[in-house]
Amino acid sequence: MANKKLKIEFTTYIDVLQYLVGMHYLFIPEKIVKKAGGIGTRLLCTVNNEKPYQCGMVSLGNGTAYISINKKRLKDAGLSKGDEVQVVLEPDTSEYGMEVPDELQELFKQDSEGFKRFEGLTPGKQRYIINYVATVKSPQLRVDRAILLIENLKKLPIGKESFRAMLGLE
Repeated sequence: MANKKLKIEFTTYIDVLQYLVGMHYLFIPEKIVKKAGGIGTRLLCTVNNEKPYQCGMVSLGNGTAYISINKKRLKDAGLSKGDEVQVVLEPDTSEYGMEVPDELQELFKQDSEGFKRFEGLTPGKQRYIINYVATVKSPQLRVDRAILLIENLKKLPIGKESFRAMLGLE
């Protein structure tokens, strides 16, 4: 477990994962992976003093890892593949590893059964639901997505909560 007060500063570069449709990432050397708490550790990542974002380290092999960085962040910071960047990593002490949209929080207040089922999911599946709801701009679409996922979740047998099933595709 990473030290809750740990702040790691280092220089790295931006690269692209070709097998993930050109997804950009920050290369994380092995010594930083270890210092930050290992693969899967939830972190706050700040690149070149821009706004921090929540993330996790994913294995690249040989002890190294990557942290994805989306195209909007790259564009806003004027960055691209090969650029060297200053990175600050700090522990993410939030409950779910990402901000829960207001629409989902409100649904949980009104639907205790849905919230209980959500709480029983793995952290990765919880983040999937949060992200799926949060990634649309329209408040009504966020409400619709939250209701869809939680209603479908409540219908599924415990232990059988696949993403496709939560979307109503199975």
